[in-house]
Amino acid sequence: MSALSHLYPAARLPFARLALKCGFKITAALTVVTLLISASFAAEKPNLVIIFADDLGYNDLGCFGADEIKTPAIDRMAKEGRRFTNFYVAAPTCTPSRAALLTGCYPVRSGIDDDVAVTASGWRSPSRVVHPNAPFGLAQAEVTVAEVLKQAGYQTGMVGKWHLGDAEQFNPVHQGFDEYFGVPYSNDMNPYYYLRGTERLDEELERDQQVRRFTEESLSFIKEHKDGPFFLYVAHAMPHTPLAASEQFRDKSERGLYGDAVAEVDWSTGEILQTLRDLNLDKNTLVIFTSDNGPWLSQAEHGGSAFPFRAGKGTTYEGGMRVPCVVWQPGTVPEGTECNELATALDVMPTFAHLAGAEPPSDRVIDGHNITPLLMDEPGAKTPYEYFYYYFGNELHAVRSGRWKLRTKNKMINENVYSYRGAKVKDVPIPHALYDLQRDPAEQKSVFKNHPEIVERLQAALDRAREDMGDALTGVEPTNVRPVGKIASAPAIPK
Repeated sequence: MSALSHLYPAARLPFARLALKCGFKITAALTVVTLLISASFAAEKPNLVIIFADDLGYNDLGCFGADEIKTPAIDRMAKEGRRFTNFYVAAPTCTPSRAALLTGCYPVRSGIDDDVAVTASGWRSPSRVVHPNAPFGLAQAEVTVAEVLKQAGYQTGMVGKWHLGDAEQFNPVHQGFDEYFGVPYSNDMNPYYYLRGTERLDEELERDQQVRRFTEESLSFIKEHKDGPFFLYVAHAMPHTPLAASEQFRDKSERGLYGDAVAEVDWSTGEILQTLRDLNLDKNTLVIFTSDNGPWLSQAEHGGSAFPFRAGKGTTYEGGMRVPCVVWQPGTVPEGTECNELATALDVMPTFAHLAGAEPPSDRVIDGHNITPLLMDEPGAKTPYEYFYYYFGNELHAVRSGRWKLRTKNKMINENVYSYRGAKVKDVPIPHALYDLQRDPAEQKSVFKNHPEIVERLQAALDRAREDMGDALTGVEPTNVRPVGKIASAPAIPK
């Protein structure tokens, strides 16, 4: 029910009838009615929270099979909510994954492609992420989920890692967030500092206290805006290296410092959920916990696990882009359930817009979908994706449809950003491969020659995506993408 639909039958409200009967001035009565309407309307809208871990692997939570890392809070969240086992992010590294989460668009659609990785010195980073002092970031013309929800009457806050440009014009407060406390990029980049809004703080940044610092800020935001509706985006900087953990968690995990860091992120999640319970907000708050990409395997014991999937961060194999996801809202999201349908981080913006009674922007393509039926386990709910595309930068690597994943022709140097890109390796060609992810989730056995009709269908889907969003591997220029954000003094992008 819209706010306007409340206005005309307002006389049916008991307090309004009483006000008029007692002879209050019409203006005063209308003020009271308006306040009641606003409170009633706000109560109808759920609070919305997303918690984004950094480099957390599919197999790094107890509820997703971890045996050496203890995550009791998120495990409880899964028991009280719903696990998504086919949940994807739209990129295997930080910056593009975060852009997709906020905009509901494939990263290349919003200009987050190879160009954002050009550093201030002119070097192009193989990871395709924004580096300190780079002149690029998420364009202000992009519409984020925070902007959509703000227009719908939400208080919007962000805590944690931004990584979509450190120039002031790219700051979260210019992208729909009323409040921001956090860090501008990954914790292996320098200089590393806290921001409150656009102000750089003098406060010393102690890495082993960072999860706690983010947790305190998150709880403060929830308590301040408990009357709602509110949207909170919590973007942890852990368990990205360099790892750290507070004294309470350090040296406690069987999995070493990596396990300690994950355990503290789990604790933080538990503190947020318990605060919602304590404030009686749990039944009116939808919370999503997930990760920005797969585990950083080249960090060895300081990286996580994507078991049973192949590879990890920096690749478009399943381990790089399929991540753990838990959704929680007691009394609304069915407890102890599992969704095996394909869903993605692209869906957060259109789904949150729907839940808030709003609409995503209609002047551009939004690649994500409203997956409310999947969240609520509605009878017969199916994935809205006929095809899901695996992009790395502006290279189109693969497409998934149902159980089938077709990987396009590629070269060894493009297969793993952290193993091959930038290294002097032989330019070995890699042929097409078709994987049956239902039988072979680890992508070990190509069945390309056995299913020519499926290959033909998926190849046609790849061709359509190339014509739409481009593909650097085949030299196809895009026809429907938007420019990356760029500061006025930015030099020409080196080719």
